[in-house]
Amino acid sequence: MTAIQLRPGEQLASTVCGTRVVVVRAPAGGAPELACGAAPLVPAAQAAPAPPPGGDAVTLVGKRYVDAGETVELLCIASGSGALTCGGEPMTIKAAKALPASD
Repeated sequence: MTAIQLRPGEQLASTVCGTRVVVVRAPAGGAPELACGAAPLVPAAQAAPAPPPGGDAVTLVGKRYVDAGETVELLCIASGSGALTCGGEPMTIKAAKALPASD
């Protein structure tokens, strides 16, 4: 499977669960292999209708997921039971930035 070229704003969908994401940040000139539930993500326009929900949600709506180097960032717009991976490595929820204290 050839990795798809990522562009910010592009919507991707899982083929094994209901997970849908929007690309927030992508490496310039790179095409990392993104997957959900061990199956490659596909452009949302080409995705079949989402399978019925099963099990607990692993990807959570409204959360941003990043790879280890924080070069790829995805925003989850529909939750699903598959875990997101980038280049075979698990993606993690991006930590919120701490706001400065107001004294």
